[in-house]
Amino acid sequence: MGHVDHGKTSLLDSLRQTSVAAKEAGGITQHLGAFVVNMSSGASLTFLDTPGHAAFSAMRARGAAVTDIVVLVVAADDGVMPQTREAMAHAQAANVPIVVAINKCDKPNADPQKVRIQLCSEGLALEEMGGDVQVVEISATKNIGLDKLEEALLLQAEIMDLKARIDGDAHAYVVEARVDRGHGPLATAIVRSGTLVPGLHIVVGAEWGRIRVLRDMSGQPVPSVGPSMPVEIEGLRGLPLAGDEIMVVSSEERARKLSNGRKIRLEQERLRKQSEEKVVMPEDVDEKVEMVEMTLIVKADVQGTVQAVTDTLKSLNSSQELGQSLKLMSI
Repeated sequence: MGHVDHGKTSLLDSLRQTSVAAKEAGGITQHLGAFVVNMSSGASLTFLDTPGHAAFSAMRARGAAVTDIVVLVVAADDGVMPQTREAMAHAQAANVPIVVAINKCDKPNADPQKVRIQLCSEGLALEEMGGDVQVVEISATKNIGLDKLEEALLLQAEIMDLKARIDGDAHAYVVEARVDRGHGPLATAIVRSGTLVPGLHIVVGAEWGRIRVLRDMSGQPVPSVGPSMPVEIEGLRGLPLAGDEIMVVSSEERARKLSNGRKIRLEQERLRKQSEEKVVMPEDVDEKVEMVEMTLIVKADVQGTVQAVTDTLKSLNSSQELGQSLKLMSI
């Protein structure tokens, strides 16, 4: 996470190149939004590619901290910017620890020390200043410091004592979702604990289904998926939302019952919010303002993008926006 043009995409690209799995697969499917970096020590790190959609915000709003650690990318030649502060606020609200990666340290005008001072002034307790937030200086384009960043993440995981059970029913969260013309609704998920296998009945938010196929990040079918592994699930009856929890149930009847109950609650909540969001014009307005109702259909390739655009449009639904009332339908 971080500000625009601070090198998040470059860092992700550099990590993909260092990934053994990425080399074997010949590339990473962008729709998955996650990839695994295998280190020489045998450990592996799963990176969640959140830039570009509102998945992280949606997960935070649902109270589900899908990520264990946030990598805050700050450019050494630019310093702390508005979206840097926003990323820090999101991580702190989700109670997720931060590891700072000061990028572009190879540039002549780079000033990592200035970045450290700015981060401290924003309330981030850096390790060098007596806090617990690690700072790593890197250059994504020159592949400098990537090994130190991976070591810092593993150290943070060791400090947090991150462990997960591998036996029993799986507990997972949706990262992204889309509709494929040939395969129907597909959900990209990260398993938090347990093991997912084909044939299980699952409830995902207000949707349900029976897992038909599990695919890894390169699009190849896999027999099972364990903790911290990204996977694409095929077999859902409907399209879930980013951040929805995946729960394994015992039977199709149980899955249908839970799904129907949740859909009823969601519809009731939608109607309640709709009634609360009705535009109320101030009584002291001299001129009568004509209300204009505008119905919009929001369509995108993935569900996370639909959520981001819809949330932005909803923020315009106020009496200050020329008396316009928006009705939104997302598909």
